[in-house]
Amino acid sequence: MSSAPFHRRIALATCVVLAAAPLSSALAQQPPRGDQVRAEMMERGERGGRGDERSLSDAVRRVQRTTGGHILGAERVPFDGRDINRVKYMDDRGRVRYMDDPAPSRSQPRTPRSDMSSLRGDNP
Repeated sequence: MSSAPFHRRIALATCVVLAAAPLSSALAQQPPRGDQVRAEMMERGERGGRGDERSLSDAVRRVQRTTGGHILGAERVPFDGRDINRVKYMDDRGRVRYMDDPAPSRSQPRTPRSDMSSLRGDNP
């Protein structure tokens, strides 16, 4: 007879754990607050400055002009150490496609490294 309260305790503990699991998941997904939010907003503002002359809205307009498709969305995504503009659109056949905005050209050409000649072998 003493095993019945033990089973009830196990059942109660299991219910509590199962009820708390979704709560912990929801708390983990909440956005940051306070100073961290301000720091992220300032960082976005600095990145959004004149560093990239191609804005997201320019990329959307370019894709609209070149494809004639219906724009579904646009976002900046990290790729190869930089941010690129990725535009999602629907083509004339109803297929959903993605187009990455081309990388901005460099303002000055890269200078060749002096130690590269040893890596090229017998190439002039």
